[in-house]
Amino acid sequence: MLLQYIEAALKKAEYKKLDDGTWFGEIPGFAGVWANGTTVEECRNELSEVLEEWVMLKIRDNDPIPEIDGMKLSIKKVAG
Repeated sequence: MLLQYIEAALKKAEYKKLDDGTWFGEIPGFAGVWANGTTVEECRNELSEVLEEWVMLKIRDNDPIPEIDGMKLSIKKVAG
């Protein structure tokens, strides 16, 4: 589920080429999730890593995670 969520979020990413020739990428609705790379592919790979770490921090801190294409991520406690 996490992989599908990340892939869906990356489809919403916006990229732009900066004046210095590098690429900047961000995902609307995901504050603080952005990346920079020398190519758009490098930028996308970096953005994927940043997003994954961001999601893990949100889960750890029990912060809300945006819904993407009907997908919600949450941690469910299992009775033990």
